[in-house]
Amino acid sequence: MMSNTLKPQLSEAVKTAMRAKDSARLGTLRFLLAAVKQKEIDGRRELDDSEITAVIEKQVKQRRESIAAFEKAGRLETAEQEKAELVVLQEFLPQAATPEEVDAAVQAAIAEVTRQGVSGPAAIGKVMGIVKTALAGRADMSAISAQVKTKLA
Repeated sequence: MMSNTLKPQLSEAVKTAMRAKDSARLGTLRFLLAAVKQKEIDGRRELDDSEITAVIEKQVKQRRESIAAFEKAGRLETAEQEKAELVVLQEFLPQAATPEEVDAAVQAAIAEVTRQGVSGPAAIGKVMGIVKTALAGRADMSAISAQVKTKLA
């Protein structure tokens, strides 16, 4: 069953931020809603929660990359701004998976792929596919990817 609770939640958060005159939060939320609307226009249909979560994950990934780049360039004020946006975005993602849950999902995926007899570079992709589904929106996939590569190396 498709659930559609995220979109009204986001719209409500925008109204709350407007009333509170919280311009930084408002900017982040409006940007996110615009990204969701754009995806809906492109697909000519409403997005369900899992699709909205994917949009949020993409935005979170962009912020993480920006933060790293800004910190490397010594632009700490801009990095802080991105971190604040990251916090706002993460509020709308499911509760983050614990390291134990991540480990368990990775181990289970590796076991499944090994059972299928897949090895080498193809195994990494297959494992990541399984883990991504298992932990949708609940973990930093780039960190997990590094972990999987280490385990399968």
